[in-house]
Amino acid sequence: MKINFQNIKKFRKFKRVLSLCLASLLLAGMTAGEVHATSIPYDTYNYDYREYIHFTPAAYVPERTIRGNSFTYNGESLGNFVTPQDLCQADDGRIYVADTGNNRIVVLDERMKQVLNVITVFDNNGTEDSFKQPYGVFVSEKNEIYIADSQNNRIVVLNQEGKLVKIVANPQSESLEDNYVFVPLKVAVDYADRIYCIAQNMFEGIMVFESNGNFSTFFGTIDVEISVWEKFWSRLASKEERAKQQLFIPTEFTGIDIDPDGFVYASNIDPNGEQGVRRLNPRGEDVIKKGENKNVGGDLWTGGTTEYAGPSQFTDVVYRENGIYSCLDRKRGRIFTYDHEGNLLYIFGGLGSQEGTFALPVAVEDIGDRIVVMDATRGEISCFEMTEYGRLINEAVGLRYDGDEASAVAIWERVLELDENNELANTGIGKAYLTAGDYKQAMKYLELGMNRDHYSVAFRRYRNEMLTANASYFLTGIAVLLVVWFVYKQWKKRKVKKGGVANG
Repeated sequence: MKINFQNIKKFRKFKRVLSLCLASLLLAGMTAGEVHATSIPYDTYNYDYREYIHFTPAAYVPERTIRGNSFTYNGESLGNFVTPQDLCQADDGRIYVADTGNNRIVVLDERMKQVLNVITVFDNNGTEDSFKQPYGVFVSEKNEIYIADSQNNRIVVLNQEGKLVKIVANPQSESLEDNYVFVPLKVAVDYADRIYCIAQNMFEGIMVFESNGNFSTFFGTIDVEISVWEKFWSRLASKEERAKQQLFIPTEFTGIDIDPDGFVYASNIDPNGEQGVRRLNPRGEDVIKKGENKNVGGDLWTGGTTEYAGPSQFTDVVYRENGIYSCLDRKRGRIFTYDHEGNLLYIFGGLGSQEGTFALPVAVEDIGDRIVVMDATRGEISCFEMTEYGRLINEAVGLRYDGDEASAVAIWERVLELDENNELANTGIGKAYLTAGDYKQAMKYLELGMNRDHYSVAFRRYRNEMLTANASYFLTGIAVLLVVWFVYKQWKKRKVKKGGVANG
């Protein structure tokens, strides 16, 4: 009754390459209509337990593309966005765009149909001040706008009307070099108005500023692990050879967001393609879960020379709800979405020239039931609407996040109707049966979901249940056997005695 799980680590790269080749051949023999029910300019897929690709229905599809010149403001055309680098949505629904090349912050309404404000200048103690390449933007719970004014080497904080609240600049600390130049790129603010800033060429981690603007500490530093082999050869190498070797320096963060509980989600470039995002607790410790395959790094890197070669490069992350978060891969133009346990839910997007694809994606945001992506090269915002498949997965994951596994069963069953190979749906159903005490059914679905840990629990409980249910039969059988054995021994003794008497 024990499930036979094979060792998937062995020959992993070979399996991935074989899977990708077979998938490419399959796609080559299909028409566009056979691949997707609607015209979608990218493949939608996921990975199974053995890390083979399987194609899935689309969770999100292109809805519309927003360009700056489609808006008017004060009776004039807004003009094109120029190398925009960031966008965010405030709690009141307003959307803020860091229009970096135009040195302005553009404020849109919740539906992105109208321009509400354009901030180009602000009063700084009686002097008109302006931005110089504002790179990042974030709105706090107090509706204060935090702008990473990169080339002015400062963070500008404005209220909703565009009036100056404070300026954070020139951080001072013994841990900073004397000639350090502060160039903020991305910024986020927690419920206590602590400022988390990703700065250019800052490898020590995310810079943290207190609510008064004073620099406090570094946060979430990514340690670089050097293997024993690398240390050994470094000792043997000559001075010239060591100079040519790769520098082992910590990785820079690329994007940042904060969930309602104050946990910081930060994306980074991982050369190994295994962890492109971190979930940092208030002490700066990474507490992210990595799912069954221990990977939250985007596409599972084949290490080959195909179009899939090389790891994903996460440039931004957005926390959504119910433990769900999405990461933007600038290398392939894809959005990877994970649940709170690190399971990969769905993938969509791609590079290209069609609507729904990107040239250089730089920022991702969750707006209502839509995902929006900022493209720096084209200066446009791509909007993706949720399909039934995406809605069902999000809803089921949300119920499971709240601990309501039973209510999620019907939704997972509907997911399986759309995608029969969805292992997460099978696991969800199996865990619901496990919670309900139906261990036999739980084993069936957990085996289909390739969930070893929960299958082992279900198997152990099912075995104990069978032993308990049949204990009386087992005990009765043992008692009967003991009686038969005892009678047989007595009979044999008497037979021996009679034989002895007869012989005497």
